[in-house]
Amino acid sequence: MARKHNKPDPLMPVYRRFDVAFERGEGAYLFDVKGARYLDFASGIAVTALGHSHPHLVKALNEQGAKLWHTSNLFQIPLQEKLAERLTEATFADNVFFTNSGVEAIECALKLARKYHHAKGDEKRYRVITFINAFHGRSLAAIAASGKEKLIRGFGPMPDWFDFVPFIDIDALKTVIGDETAAILIEPVQGEGGILPAKKEQLQRLREIADEHGLLLIFDEIQCGMGRSGKLFAHEWAGVTPDIMAVAKGIGGGFPIGACLARASVGEALSAGSHGTTYGGNPLAMAVGNAVLDVILEEGFLDHVQEITKTLMTGLNKLKQRYPGLITDVRGLGLMIGVECSVKIRPLIARGLELGLVLTPSGENILRLLPPLIIEDSHISEALEKLDRIFAEVKLKRARTKG
Repeated sequence: MARKHNKPDPLMPVYRRFDVAFERGEGAYLFDVKGARYLDFASGIAVTALGHSHPHLVKALNEQGAKLWHTSNLFQIPLQEKLAERLTEATFADNVFFTNSGVEAIECALKLARKYHHAKGDEKRYRVITFINAFHGRSLAAIAASGKEKLIRGFGPMPDWFDFVPFIDIDALKTVIGDETAAILIEPVQGEGGILPAKKEQLQRLREIADEHGLLLIFDEIQCGMGRSGKLFAHEWAGVTPDIMAVAKGIGGGFPIGACLARASVGEALSAGSHGTTYGGNPLAMAVGNAVLDVILEEGFLDHVQEITKTLMTGLNKLKQRYPGLITDVRGLGLMIGVECSVKIRPLIARGLELGLVLTPSGENILRLLPPLIIEDSHISEALEKLDRIFAEVKLKRARTKG
């Protein structure tokens, strides 16, 4: 139906969308409404970790959808208990609270940090140390935790209980710890902040500092978790465990699921009625979450992620050598990779779409590569070939401009 003259767009104008509409997906590929095929190296921003229409996920969704979608958390939800048990068996955590999104998991983590100290009789502890250029979601508390001007502009005044330090400046962090400090919140790999992995020694030092001062250590593994790093969770590479962890994106493989994980002495600070959710942990979501975990925990799956990462990084570093004036850095952890460029990357992403390659940005000058964890060598070869063509065109255009 044609839109009436002068009628505003029914969608709020909060996204700068590319002029492509996808209709279906299969494995590592997307297909638009015209039937054109695209290699997906964005995964819905690290969400479709197992690719599109994975048969095990489709089967689980269809079977549960035919039985029961929703009841509410006023009743027992066996699939929720099953997924929580599996997550606690596979991680540091003792208990789990399920949400619908990453930002809800962050909200739960922040509330839990306060409730933990309150339950210990230390009500004055409420401040949280966060890191400059972090991204934890878009609720008021989450944007306040980032401190980024582009996120908070127009939404002030912000909740004033965050202290910001550079990523990861241990000396600066020590200076802001006070009697009111409750927790340290960090992404083991900053996503929106430029694909910056924390070093193993830095995460270990954060754990030591938290223990020294009686603080909780909160990891935001919403983007870097669920196998994307080559381990189930990125912090495992450092041999460090948090007290609380926020998870989402890949845990649902495309279905909206989030989770807040905690060790028992922390999670048990919440009591009946102190927190809740209407949709979180419903049977439909839990069926999919269990199916995702089935695949990721299969023997050899994470080994594959580690091996395919080496292949992709080798190819990207060869591109960096070929285009030193355009590619200034290649970094990341697992299949969470940033290609830093000397040019703005939105035109590069647009050209990628024309060539059938889906990419996503991190800031103004970093191509963020987040392919499905199920990619093979053939997908990497295809992606590298298209990226090579994109950078060759930019190089030629630069040469012509200078000439």
